[in-house]
Amino acid sequence: MFYDTLWALVFGFALSGAVQAFITRSQMKNLLGSRKPASIGRASFFGMVSSSCSYAASALARSIFIKGADFTASMIFMFASTNLVIELGLVLWILIGWQFALAEFVGGAIMILLLWAILPRVVSKPMASKARGLRELEMATTITSTPFREKLKSRKSWKNAAGYTIGDFTMMRWELLIGYVVAGFAAVMVPTRIWESLFIADHGIWTKIENAVVAPVIAFISFVCSVGNVPLAAALWHGGITFGGTISFIFADLLSLPLVLIYLKYYGRALTIRLVLVFWFVMSVSGILTEEIFNALNLTPTRHHMNMTMKHFGLNRTTILNAISLVIIGLFYWLYKSKAQGDTEFAKDLVCGMQVRIADAPASHVHNGVTYYFCMQGCQESFSAYPDKYLKD
Repeated sequence: MFYDTLWALVFGFALSGAVQAFITRSQMKNLLGSRKPASIGRASFFGMVSSSCSYAASALARSIFIKGADFTASMIFMFASTNLVIELGLVLWILIGWQFALAEFVGGAIMILLLWAILPRVVSKPMASKARGLRELEMATTITSTPFREKLKSRKSWKNAAGYTIGDFTMMRWELLIGYVVAGFAAVMVPTRIWESLFIADHGIWTKIENAVVAPVIAFISFVCSVGNVPLAAALWHGGITFGGTISFIFADLLSLPLVLIYLKYYGRALTIRLVLVFWFVMSVSGILTEEIFNALNLTPTRHHMNMTMKHFGLNRTTILNAISLVIIGLFYWLYKSKAQGDTEFAKDLVCGMQVRIADAPASHVHNGVTYYFCMQGCQESFSAYPDKYLKD
C-alpha cells in the first residue's frame, strides 16, 4: 500500500506546500471564500485535479481553509480530491467495472450537494473561525505579497514551499505509520468472510440501508487511501454486499481512523465529532441514492468473478511516479535544509513540526521571554503544559 501511494503522498504534500507558500489569503478567499454555487463548483474542480490521497487531500483542504477559504468549500474540495479523481475511476473500472467508475462521479456529486446543504447548518461560523485559529478581523490583515509569477521564479518562495511540505510530513508521521500498519494487518490477517459477515442480505430496503450504514464503519478500520481500498471493495461486492454499500465503502476513505486523528489535531474535538457524523451520513445516503438511480436506469451491474489483484513492483506507472516523487522530495528536503537559520518570516511549531508564518500564526506562547509560534491552539496548549519536553527535543 505504501509503495502504491508514495507518489500520491509526495505530490499531494508538495502541492499543499506550494499552495501555502505561493497563494495569498486574499487570492484563496476570493476563489473559495463563500458557499455560493460558483465557489462550490471551483472547490469541486480544484479537488478533481488535485491528489487522490486522503492524507494529502486533508492537508491541502486544511491549508486553503487557513488561507481564508470557506469551511464548507474546503471540505467539498477535500471530498472531490478523493472521490472525483480520474485515477480512482480507472482503478474501479479495471477491478470492478465501468458502472462503479460512473457511480463514483454520480455519488460524488450527490455527496457534494449534501455537504453544501448540511455542513453550514451543523458547523456555525464562530465554530469554523475558532477551528481556523484566527478571528475575522485578523483575517483581514494584509501581508505584503509578491506577484505570483515572481514567486514562481523566486528560490526563496520554493524554500518556503519546501518548509511547508516537510513540516506537513513531520506533523503526520505517526498518523501515516499507524494507518499503513493497521491497513496492512487488516488486509492480510483478516479473512474477507469476516467483513462479509457484518452485512445482512435478502431483507429488501433494510439490507440496502444496513449495508450502506455499516460500510463506512468497516472502512474506518480497514484502509489508508481512496485508491487503496478498491481491492477490498471488489472482494466485498463479489461476496454479497449491495451496490450502494460498496459505493459507500469506497467513499468512506475520509473516515479512516488515522484521518480522524488528524481531524482532531486540525479542528479540535467538538468540530471533529460533527464532521465524522456528517461525513458518515453523507457517505451512506449517497450510496443508497446512487444505487436507486442505477436501479431505475437499469445500470446496476450483475455479480461476476473479478480480477482483484494489483501489480506492485516492476517497471510500471507506479514505479516511474515513485521515482519522480523521490526526486521531488529529495529536492524539497535540500531546499528545506538550505533555508537561512535567521529567517524571521517563519517559525517551527515545536509540538507537531509544522512550518508557521509568524505574521499570521494561529497561536503563540511566551516562555522565558521567548515567543514560540504554533499551527493551531491545540499545539499551543500542549506546549504551554509541558514546555521543557518540547524544548528538550
